[in-house]
Amino acid sequence: MSLVSAGTIEIPDSPGTAFDHGAFEPESRRVFVAHMARDRLEVVDADTNRHVATLHGFPEAAGVVAGEGRVLVTNRGSASVVLVDAHTLETQIVLNTGPRPNGVAFVSPLHVAVVACIGDESHKPQLQVLGLEGDRQWSIDLPGRPRWCVVDAKAERVFLAIREPSMVLVARLPELNGVQHWLLPSGGAHGMDINHGAGLLYVACDGHLLVEVDAESGEMRRDWTLAGVPDATFFNPKSELVHVAIGDPGLIQSIDPRTGASMQFITAAGAKTTALIEPDRLYVFSPLHNGILDLRGA
Repeated sequence: MSLVSAGTIEIPDSPGTAFDHGAFEPESRRVFVAHMARDRLEVVDADTNRHVATLHGFPEAAGVVAGEGRVLVTNRGSASVVLVDAHTLETQIVLNTGPRPNGVAFVSPLHVAVVACIGDESHKPQLQVLGLEGDRQWSIDLPGRPRWCVVDAKAERVFLAIREPSMVLVARLPELNGVQHWLLPSGGAHGMDINHGAGLLYVACDGHLLVEVDAESGEMRRDWTLAGVPDATFFNPKSELVHVAIGDPGLIQSIDPRTGASMQFITAAGAKTTALIEPDRLYVFSPLHNGILDLRGA
């Protein structure tokens, strides 16, 4: 389960900046990175490990998900979510959201985006479902600040990490009804991913704990201590490892839920988000590496 460095990928104007989420889009073989501090979306070719484009006009780009030749990007600075063609890099539609959209999920069978909005002084945090033709919308108020969200394999439910009170909020799609609150044993639910095959959620909490949750019942199964405050969290279905990015002191902690084994790979301070490229690569977005640290063996 060891990770090894295969080099770095330079992204223009990276020193002293900040990245947020990124995602690998399998059809185009591209990785899309939210360059939050520069209001951009960066595009990297995963086969050649080269930066190929910078897309402007993404104010405070935050959440990114990708699949089926499309990319969704949330923009905190413009209260919007943008659908981008992964091949042509053209914007297909811009949808208005609540203030400060953060976590995002793409629900292909329903042709909708799920967007978790942090809110502001005059707007409560909200979870929204938006039709990608701009024709449908559902929303619910949230009990706390939202972080990341994922959808189950049948596209029937969304799971959302709420910081405080630390929980997984569960709602049925697309109407966001049948809401449940699964309280977690550690504060600050943050990064999250799902093992579709086993029906298990992995939630990394600010309280230095990775929690395994049964995605059907909400039962807390197991937990593992983390080396710091986590951010991006990915489950690799090939290796069955969970990779958690920790920006301070700067490392990737890889946990094998089957054995409980844990290993750390030192990255750099501020390297808090990643993108998984199945079956065995992990991009770590790191300003101190001038862009991306490319890890193999994921």
